[in-house]
Amino acid sequence: MELALYCPVYGYYEKEEDTIGRRGDYFTSVSVGSLFGELLAFQFAQWLGGQEGAPQIIEAGAHHGRLAADILGWLREHCPKVFARAQYWIVEPSERQRERQRKALAEFGNVHWATDLNPLAGLTRSKGVCRVIFANELIDSLPVHRLGWDARSRAWFEWGVGLRGDRFVWERLAHDCTGEEALRSLDVPPDLLAVLPQDFSLEACPAAEAWWRQAADALTCGKLLTLDYGMTSEELFAPHRSEGTLRAYHKHHSNSNVLAAPGEQDITAHVNFSALQKAGESAGLRTEAFSTQGQFLTQIAAQTWQGEQSFGEWTTARTRQLQTLTHPEHLGRSFRVLVQSRVRVEGGG
Repeated sequence: MELALYCPVYGYYEKEEDTIGRRGDYFTSVSVGSLFGELLAFQFAQWLGGQEGAPQIIEAGAHHGRLAADILGWLREHCPKVFARAQYWIVEPSERQRERQRKALAEFGNVHWATDLNPLAGLTRSKGVCRVIFANELIDSLPVHRLGWDARSRAWFEWGVGLRGDRFVWERLAHDCTGEEALRSLDVPPDLLAVLPQDFSLEACPAAEAWWRQAADALTCGKLLTLDYGMTSEELFAPHRSEGTLRAYHKHHSNSNVLAAPGEQDITAHVNFSALQKAGESAGLRTEAFSTQGQFLTQIAAQTWQGEQSFGEWTTARTRQLQTLTHPEHLGRSFRVLVQSRVRVEGGG
């Protein structure tokens, strides 16, 4: 999965063409229009507006930079005081993607780049910077372990990828399950294991939990949030998900053949939000909200309707975008939002 998506030469996300939108392989909240970024910008401004110094907005997985442009554009027009003080950081390990983002964001002079969160974590500890760290549809594309349940031996096993002729195939690995440690975060009740069918499959993503803990470590004060496809641990064990959530997307069609055409289709697995929440809380963060995208964005929009801060005119186009972003049959229910926070301790450095 990591090679198919991130290989510098053949990886799906390294392609020159845009894979998002009507002519791509899938839609995102960003491709609906600028309102998604504008609502996030409004919320970020409220979170950071009262902070001293130079607050930071850190986006992980910025793709071609469109969401960053929507957020920065709104801040520049409607909240110039925050825009003038804030730094916008993009965490992007791909050199090719960073170059695309620089071109897309050339008009903004307050954008900076890092290849990972480590240097930003060090800066936070030394200066106590207040931040918003966020990711939109990043965590569902981090590489996963695909696990299966052997009901006869009552043990998990791992699916690996083998080569048969000229095609990749699933093969049950003979060694002990390397992803079993990640299953601990699921807290699977013993009585549930007693009724799981043979070969019941799910995905575990240690990379997601590691990223979340790293982001928590980079947060001396502020918010950490993600917006993504996902569910709770309990929901992952629903009977109709006996084959897991690992899916491929090509030309707006979903399929379960994720081993076909590597590098030519997107591969995702639903985020285990229970595991992320636990990882953040174990790092000292407080969970503020876990909701659907529809609930989260509607609450922000309601604040703009109350006239607490200039947001701009609610045009017909904006209203249509909000309906798509929040309607349960569109993007409102399938995307979840997790928000955690850390409050600065006075006198703590």
